[in-house]
Amino acid sequence: MGNKKMTMGLIVGNRGFFPDHLAKSGREEMLRVLGKAGIEVVALTPEQSKYGAVETREESRRCADLFKRNREHIDGVIVTLPNFGEERAIADTLRLADLRVPVLIQATPDDPGKMTIAFRRDSFCGKMSACNNLRQYGIPYSITTQHTESPDSPEFGKDLEWFAAVCRVVNGFRNLRVGAIGARPAAFNTVRYSEKILESQGISIETLDLSEVLGRIDRMKDKDDQAQAKLAEIHKYVDAGSVPAPALLKMAKLGAVVDQWMAATEVAVSAVQCWTSIEENLGVVPCTIMSMMSNELLSSACEVDICGVLGMHALQLASQTPSALLDWNNNYGADPNKAVCFHCSNLPKHFFRSVRMDFQEIIAGTVGKENTFGTCVGLIKPEKMSFARFSTDDTAGEMRGYVGEGRFTDDPLNTFVGAGVVEIPKLQQLLRFICERGFEHHVAANLSTVASAVYEATTRYLGWNMHYHGRENGAC
Repeated sequence: MGNKKMTMGLIVGNRGFFPDHLAKSGREEMLRVLGKAGIEVVALTPEQSKYGAVETREESRRCADLFKRNREHIDGVIVTLPNFGEERAIADTLRLADLRVPVLIQATPDDPGKMTIAFRRDSFCGKMSACNNLRQYGIPYSITTQHTESPDSPEFGKDLEWFAAVCRVVNGFRNLRVGAIGARPAAFNTVRYSEKILESQGISIETLDLSEVLGRIDRMKDKDDQAQAKLAEIHKYVDAGSVPAPALLKMAKLGAVVDQWMAATEVAVSAVQCWTSIEENLGVVPCTIMSMMSNELLSSACEVDICGVLGMHALQLASQTPSALLDWNNNYGADPNKAVCFHCSNLPKHFFRSVRMDFQEIIAGTVGKENTFGTCVGLIKPEKMSFARFSTDDTAGEMRGYVGEGRFTDDPLNTFVGAGVVEIPKLQQLLRFICERGFEHHVAANLSTVASAVYEATTRYLGWNMHYHGRENGAC
């Protein structure tokens, strides 16, 4: 779960008839802040332009060329305005570089005691001009929570974390390859989706027929190195003391086959057919293998819910922690703002208070207990949470979805497999929205507060039609 090292392009704005020394000190201050945050920076040096800022057309081209040479590394661009800044130079730099990454506009506040010609910044005003030009150029951008923020302020520190999450989501969906392992179960029309709409967004689906998986498992020797390695991982991952050894070996082979296929096809996340083909033809449930993948930030959803795993992936990218796919499943007594979220269960271990492997009680009634070992049983730990759901709207030809935040509670829950009680303000409004708009019964969840970053990434940069529950007009 290690955090990805971020690299930001830095544009320092400067306008000649404002104090030049502010551009110099502002650049140095921003570099210190970004370095302290563990962010690598690509920026002009004072040898390449006046104070390492952009003001002239030549400086814009020089900065753009620098960015283009580092295109593969730059996750986002920060525009810092230590004084008013030359708005055309900023916009020209971004247009010429054509990085198509998120952009954050920051303006440093004036000090009321230093408003003479020697120290006055006017960044307050310059930010509006920079944003106006970017809008004219058709370049999307994000803004800080407060209009002006010092680079070393706590407010900017939070905005920097938020912007890094936005960058991870946007870049993580570029050229994304999703694995569809098996066919959608016949009983789950709910999770139908359009591959063509996803492809138009740069998201490709790689399919693998379940017969191929079962065939590869059948041909795999019990002593196969990868199968034995996966078996050791399973024992290390979860208490499987009550599970028969043959079932564990089947799970290990399933995990090894899926790992090999994902590596060969460069698939980042997956959605798996379960109900009930794997149980009938292999004799286990895939829950533990999927739980392990999600726990390693390789999100995996059941019932071939491709759009469901996209929601998991977005939340995981933003928070850099594991996501789960859950059912909006039950009311919790008479409390209108609480519900039971449940799955049967492939939740990552990260979600549980404690977890053990057992059989899947629901499917066991159909295919027999002996064919349903492998589910992860436990209660979700009380934590803050973010949720997200994406769908392909085939009639409108677009991506749509919703995001929001709440918390998992420590309320008592006498149930089986994986579940937790969630509390969400104005939950009844959300449930009405889901039903009126025809959204699926699945929702992705993450133990974090990153809904705002996912909303910003999907609306401002990916262009999706999103609803932000409880903060409809919110940004950061």
